[in-house]
Amino acid sequence: MRLIERESRGYLRAGQELVMAGYAGQEGSRRIAQARAGELSAWFSEDYVELMLRDMGISGNDPVPWREYGASEWEPVGEGGIFTALWNLSGAYGLGFEVDLYRIPIRQETVEICERYDLNPYRLYSSCVLAASDHGNRLAARLVREGIPAAVIGTVSEGIGREICYGPVRGFLERPREDELYRIWKQEEAL
Repeated sequence: MRLIERESRGYLRAGQELVMAGYAGQEGSRRIAQARAGELSAWFSEDYVELMLRDMGISGNDPVPWREYGASEWEPVGEGGIFTALWNLSGAYGLGFEVDLYRIPIRQETVEICERYDLNPYRLYSSCVLAASDHGNRLAARLVREGIPAAVIGTVSEGIGREICYGPVRGFLERPREDELYRIWKQEEAL
């Protein structure tokens, strides 16, 4: 594994828990809803489209005291979504991980938009944070108390395996690709 160069904020080690604060693909789905609100209103109620347009994101630059809350390292999730953030964080330390896809927080509105446009919500622009902690459940609980949706989504492991589990199926994370949002913008340009 070639190490990914990025600024270190702390440390990452095997056995730590990975916590996601925020929702996968939420910012990308919000941008799609803004660009295609008229089209979406043909499929969904006006109230539901309004819900799609809500900004519920956080970022690594938000004034959340990550270290004080118990995070030893964190990665803002942006372009490329949670899959890119997982790749970058683990690659910076030469470690692997095991993540349960079903534990990744995602809003139903994002699922609906991604199904409508055949997009992968885990590769869609997000405005959230991936954090590592020796006590992930405590970190997630603290974030929830602060009004930030959070969940433990997996663990850091020895070696370089970047394993994604969904039910009984296990697979390995592929290298990051272009953000799913670009597929929508390319469609817009083609019109």
